Amino acid sequence: MRIVIFCHSLLSDWNHGNAHFLRGIATELLGRGHDLRVYEAEKAWSLQHLLKEYGRAPIQRFYDRYPGLTSTRYDPHTLDLNRVLDGADLVLVHEWNDHCLVRRIGQHRARVGGYRLLFHDTHHRSVTDPKRMAAYDLSHYDGVLAFGQVIRDLYLARGWASQAWTWHEAADTRLFHPIEGLELQGDLVWIGNWGDEERTAELWEFVFAPIKALGLRSCVYGVRYPAQARAALAASGVTYGGWLPNYDVPRTFARFEVTVHVPRGPYAQTLLGIPTIRPFEALACGIPLVCSPWEDTEGLFTPEKDFLVARDGQEMQRHLNALLRDGAMAHELAEHGRQTILSRHTCAHRVDELLAIYAELEGKHLESVEDTCAAD
Repeated sequence: MRIVIFCHSLLSDWNHGNAHFLRGIATELLGRGHDLRVYEAEKAWSLQHLLKEYGRAPIQRFYDRYPGLTSTRYDPHTLDLNRVLDGADLVLVHEWNDHCLVRRIGQHRARVGGYRLLFHDTHHRSVTDPKRMAAYDLSHYDGVLAFGQVIRDLYLARGWASQAWTWHEAADTRLFHPIEGLELQGDLVWIGNWGDEERTAELWEFVFAPIKALGLRSCVYGVRYPAQARAALAASGVTYGGWLPNYDVPRTFARFEVTVHVPRGPYAQTLLGIPTIRPFEALACGIPLVCSPWEDTEGLFTPEKDFLVARDGQEMQRHLNALLRDGAMAHELAEHGRQTILSRHTCAHRVDELLAIYAELEGKHLESVEDTCAAD
């Protein structure tokens, strides 16, 4: 089957966590023998920042770590959709794409037909910027893939789409798995970007303060940390590692004893049931995980067995101390979480779900054709 994906960037994960899941899905599709074409805007902001700060070396390493995975960079003003979509069976358009491109692809589908067309939403803008999301013209799309039930329901309730499916992110277990034998560098590692003040207070309460109180050897990785945050980290004895390519995360997890997850405000307060991709990746790597509060309304995991939940900073401190002191407890927690990922939250599972949605759409299309023929 020929599958075409339009995304913000496959090459760069600089402040662009959506690239993680898309890389895993693309790898799985290629591994199953599908003809996959990925297109990303030539001047995608994530890639521009990456090239400006680090040059082309991370791009070459991306190709080394994902052999066979490529993308075509395009100029939106000259993109020939007739050529790009020729022979396509399934087209996925990620919500980081420009409104004009989303509309053009829909119009092409209405004019030419011949393929299933889905919009893919993996962000909190449906609640934090609804005007922007409502401006997407999805009238000629078959539906929406939403990375949480609450977002799926929003699309249907607001009339943004006629059909929508829940399609959670997941771990690429080809890359994210335990790595044995690496020398330990510290106690705790946290991997996450500073963001737009969406969890600043929570980071101090659930990450930095417990590290300081317990005197943990720790490292924090991510981008967009302001100078005052980096200075405060240094004062707390926390090493700041800057940007960490996602393909290096498994080896980094293997060098630390424990990690934490602190969801951004919209996911902790409004978009319940959406953990984002970091917990999937951590659990797949077999590192014990402690989370600040988030409500698993969709039953993706078993809290207290897959990971521990800290209701406040003091409980986070107690959980971390217990895991670092009790190796058997830490191993049992990490192994239970890893088995949960392997049983139902891998990119292979998500590709199965995607192909089932495609088959459902094709079945409905066939029924429609048969009904039309019967009426004639």
